[in-house]
Amino acid sequence: MLNKILIANRGEIACRVAATARRLGIATVAVYSDADAQAKHVQACDESVRLGPAPAKESYLCGDKIIAAALATGAQAIHPGYGFLSENAGFAQACADAGLVFIGPPASAIDAMGSKSAAKALMEKAAVPLVPGYHGERQESDFLRAEADRIGYPVLLKASAGGGGKGMRVVERSEDFEAALASCKREAISSFGDDRVLVEKYLTRPRHIEIQVFADTHGNCVYLFERDCSVQRRHQKVLEEAPAPGMTPERRAAMGEAAVAAARAVGYVGAGTVEFIANQDGSFYFMEMNTRLQVEHPVTEMITGQDLVEWQLRVASGEALPLTQEKLRIHGHAIEARIYAENPEKGFLPSIGTLARMCTASAVEFRLHETGATQPAAVRIDSGVREGDAISPFYDPMIAKLIVWGVDREAALRNMSRALAQYQVVGLATNIGFLQRLVAGAAFSQADLDTGLIERHHDTLFPTPVPATTDTLALASAALLQEEAQAARAADPWSSANGWRLNGKLLRTLEFTGQSGPVQVQLEYAGDGSGWRLFANGKAHDVRVASIDGSALRLSLDGRMLQADVVREGELLHVFDGRTQCSLLYADPMAHAGHSEAEGGRLTAPMPGKIVAILAEKGGRVDKGAPLLIMEAMKMEHTIAAPADGTVEDMLYAVGDQVAEGAQLLEFKAA
Repeated sequence: MLNKILIANRGEIACRVAATARRLGIATVAVYSDADAQAKHVQACDESVRLGPAPAKESYLCGDKIIAAALATGAQAIHPGYGFLSENAGFAQACADAGLVFIGPPASAIDAMGSKSAAKALMEKAAVPLVPGYHGERQESDFLRAEADRIGYPVLLKASAGGGGKGMRVVERSEDFEAALASCKREAISSFGDDRVLVEKYLTRPRHIEIQVFADTHGNCVYLFERDCSVQRRHQKVLEEAPAPGMTPERRAAMGEAAVAAARAVGYVGAGTVEFIANQDGSFYFMEMNTRLQVEHPVTEMITGQDLVEWQLRVASGEALPLTQEKLRIHGHAIEARIYAENPEKGFLPSIGTLARMCTASAVEFRLHETGATQPAAVRIDSGVREGDAISPFYDPMIAKLIVWGVDREAALRNMSRALAQYQVVGLATNIGFLQRLVAGAAFSQADLDTGLIERHHDTLFPTPVPATTDTLALASAALLQEEAQAARAADPWSSANGWRLNGKLLRTLEFTGQSGPVQVQLEYAGDGSGWRLFANGKAHDVRVASIDGSALRLSLDGRMLQADVVREGELLHVFDGRTQCSLLYADPMAHAGHSEAEGGRLTAPMPGKIVAILAEKGGRVDKGAPLLIMEAMKMEHTIAAPADGTVEDMLYAVGDQVAEGAQLLEFKAA
């Protein structure tokens, strides 16, 4: 067994690898950028080495620095995690040349499967079904457009060296092809250093099903069943589960054997995933092979009871696979939800900020009994951040992976709903509310799955905002008044905020703003100080605070007990009631006296990023919705469009400029 490894990654996957290494008695070395000097993964390892500045190309993508760090610290092997250099054949070969074990497949296998085009050609020779498309080397725009016209629209453009949903565009019409190709190539070169693309027929209502494979250096290769990763947004996975709903034993065996054949064809070693696109009728086509550990590997661990990182370390040490195919079994059902710092209501734009508060569901250690029976209600949380950490613009905005297990899919769904409801994140936008609606929605709960599920059920998943409930308003008001009362206790009785006055009761108005707009409530304090009357949503209610402990608040509303955590963030009050979260902006008229409306005619950056393309000219007239410029942030492109018909009076930045969140990008005059 190896005795010391360097983990060439960051975030939750670096913490995940470090945890298994520690359990096996293997020493670990972390690497970090300047942005990650105090990161969780650095503290999870025994040693750490600085790589360089925050941008990945100056730190986590510097293979020579990583190899030098491994040699300097006496590490025997390098675990690449996923992303960054994990599927870089040159890096794998450089590790071998330096006498280091690369905990992954040989460079030849990465090279064979690293190019989607080459991999599809290899699979074609092996008679694995392929989606109609062009996977060759010619990259001229006119030629690729002609191929797309031949295949028939819609088509999917995919970065040949890509992954993670980056460098992918669906093209519906021939006239849209050139613009989509240019955008796809820009994103591909930024993310992978390679702008080659392939063109495929875009299937309607397909499912994304992948097979986990594992091979050793002794000629053994097995598949650890399948994962359904159909629920995606912008070609990136949101929910993953295992086993795939509706999978028959015959189809599972056929897909598993095809995946093993693909791995054997390239002399594969270690963990890998063969991804298939499947039609609703059960037919399936090879899509690509990821030559690394997948983000969603925990669901496979949950249903098999195996630690895949341990398997990686044992195989890298020269050992045979721990189990043969006939000894692998499926136990129960697992679902993984990716919790991101992002705003689903704004096109899933990443959110930047500090995790001022992060409370989670209680994780339960998952173990598989020797008898094969599994422990119920398992909850697992893989995270690379802690409360107080910042989500920066330099890397993927993942906060955590929430993984649950149940004896069947229905039990797993219940556990996921419960665990999501217990999450409390303050300081930035998250997708937790969206995930709750997604899990509870009819499509996912009834396993009516395909890669277009989110778009197909957009209206349900993005409902029209509704006014805050009376319960929420009562909780927010009570928390606000209790905070004021605590602040006043050190002052004299005449400045007390409890509502007591010589001449009787006091009526006070509070104004909040929720997702549906402003709402006012009136409070009338009881003369005896026992509570107050709340006038909200056209009715009067009796309110009394039962207890308050930090953010935990219990109160009686018309004799009915309410309980919630109410967290103050500046002027925002976040109410977590154990089912949902509601955020209300408290409007203090004194604090905002004299403020005027924001200046019109401005288009601002929704987040920090870089200008990669300017699509409008100074002085040019544009129609509402016309693309004006393109920003790149976190390796994804975001188009800034005209809010109305009008004229672009001035462009304030040039291509290549970095801009801050909220920066005015251009001057625009509406018609």
